[in-house]
Amino acid sequence: MIVKKQNDIPPSEITPEELYNSRRIFMKRAATMAGAAAALNFLPKNIPSLFAQDANSWKPSHPSSFDATEELTPFKDIASYNNFYEFGVDKDDPAQYAGTLKTQPWSVAVEGHVKKPTVYQLEDVLKGETMEDRIYRHRCVEGWSMVIPWLGFPLSDFIKRVEPTSKANYVAFETKFAPEQMPGQQTSVLQWPYVEGLRMDEAMNPLTLLAVGLYGKTLPNQDGAPIRLVVPWKYGFKSIKSIVKISFVEDQPPTSWNLAAPHEYGFYSNVNPHVDHPRWSQAYERRIGDFFKRKTLMFNGYSDQVASLYSGMDLKKYF
Repeated sequence: MIVKKQNDIPPSEITPEELYNSRRIFMKRAATMAGAAAALNFLPKNIPSLFAQDANSWKPSHPSSFDATEELTPFKDIASYNNFYEFGVDKDDPAQYAGTLKTQPWSVAVEGHVKKPTVYQLEDVLKGETMEDRIYRHRCVEGWSMVIPWLGFPLSDFIKRVEPTSKANYVAFETKFAPEQMPGQQTSVLQWPYVEGLRMDEAMNPLTLLAVGLYGKTLPNQDGAPIRLVVPWKYGFKSIKSIVKISFVEDQPPTSWNLAAPHEYGFYSNVNPHVDHPRWSQAYERRIGDFFKRKTLMFNGYSDQVASLYSGMDLKKYF
């Protein structure tokens, strides 16, 4: 590329601002589509084809008693407003840069206190699983939230397949580490690779999903392709993306945000309007697309399904 001084450039050679911006938007969308299309080759046949459904008229194939009833967040917002620090700290960075992530081939290692430790190819992880549509609220710690129709299967189904032993008290997860594909990993904003964990009873709760799609489509790279965790009663950073390792461990595992700022981010990270983040209130949230804020619901509205997991616990201490 030849760089010219501003005074040397004739007006006829200057790209109009609106054309530059439209090209930038096109490149972002092209990267998103390419990454999602590549994922189709290893997904089960019962997952709808990419873009087979209009996101604006999408309906779940099997409505669930767990489904949130609020208006769905538009697909364009879900695919363009993301937290995925492996691709940058700004909300639009993942959509812009995640096209570099190679999702084929993809393997998931299973290790630790489990009777069937092995390295699965993703198609083997998904083999025999029945995909379900689940409409979940997804809330991030900064106070914004979405209502997302995920496509996946209960984590508990996979856990039963690999047969953890009695020593497996926790399930630990690890994101892919590939700085050449994930430019955010070339920075020190967090310790890499990204790690997360759940207590075993949390992992076995039927709300907890391993997701491979949303809105009837395969996951865009910026949303955690090709396989991610969804834990809807916790803040969004607990739902680790692009998983390559699942470990069954005896002791509470480290988690990335707790390592980075333990006084701000606890291991449990349950949505709790009564426990403020040190730098902002958690009592209200703004749904993407809304102007006004709304009250945050305890456990993100899933108290009936999960409150019993924490019976007798001081949720201000175990935040």
